[in-house]
Amino acid sequence: MSMIHEITAAAPRNKRPMRKGRGEGSGKGKTAGRGGKGSSARAGSPHWKPGHEGGQTPIHRRMPKRGFSNDDFARNWYIVNVADLGSFDDGATVDPAALEEKGLIPDQKLPVKILGNGELSKRLTIVAGWYSHGAFDKISQAGGSAQDPKGQKFEFPKPKKKFIPRETKKPGKKGAAEGEPAADAAAATAKASEKPAKAPEAPAAPAGELPASAE
Repeated sequence: MSMIHEITAAAPRNKRPMRKGRGEGSGKGKTAGRGGKGSSARAGSPHWKPGHEGGQTPIHRRMPKRGFSNDDFARNWYIVNVADLGSFDDGATVDPAALEEKGLIPDQKLPVKILGNGELSKRLTIVAGWYSHGAFDKISQAGGSAQDPKGQKFEFPKPKKKFIPRETKKPGKKGAAEGEPAADAAAATAKASEKPAKAPEAPAAPAGELPASAE
């Protein structure tokens, strides 16, 4: 029985290369393995611009771009749960540098947000960009403190006041005929009666006669 090393030893060291451009009987056909006409038929690798798909509409033009996307304005965070803070010593200060050292966040490029999954039994001073209400309560109950990146006590923003529109006058209250109360109508009548009545004008004198005062 022949061994594998005996078979390979009889084989030539270098494989004979395929001869190209020798007609259809050479094993590579008429085009010698270079395909059809165009860029692929030229010498050297074809130069195509990035995103070119052989002439069909590329993907960046086929994708719809209508509408508004809030993804451009999203705030990204590194998420850390209170259950992950059990590895710190009691009374320690937990800031982004300490979290990176423990391997809880990859770097300090994004702000840290503390969530309330799990339990916390150690008194820690935590410095982060944001806290959930559950995490804030658990940190306070354990005797620790939650601080913002400036080192000040973290406070949630006050709720916004609801907009109360001004009261507008309803139509149909301009006069007594349109439903004005009787007291308002009476006051309007009394005010009109206080004005002195105008004296009647004297009739004009006929033509050619002098007025009585002139005589």
